[in-house]
Amino acid sequence: MGVTVLSMDEIINAICLHMAERKAVRVEEVQVELSWDEDTGYTAEVWIQGRSQYLVESNMIESILRYVHSEYGIRAYREDVQLELDEEITAVVNT
Repeated sequence: MGVTVLSMDEIINAICLHMAERKAVRVEEVQVELSWDEDTGYTAEVWIQGRSQYLVESNMIESILRYVHSEYGIRAYREDVQLELDEEITAVVNT
């Protein structure tokens, strides 16, 4: 079984692409900031057209799954994706 690791920049790109498609805006109009907190876990704050929205881990994973499929041709499932925190937030996708 192979492993694909997405950097923090790729996770942000995945969320930007996903949210731009969902909100019918240009990718350039989406800003994302990732964070981890002991109480809430992994979250992403997304700004689109001056409005802020928080995504929880499952929403982030949904974006990652779509990204690895479109960019890498990898069909993965939720249980195949693990978010990790070391120097930065990364996503480990078991393929």
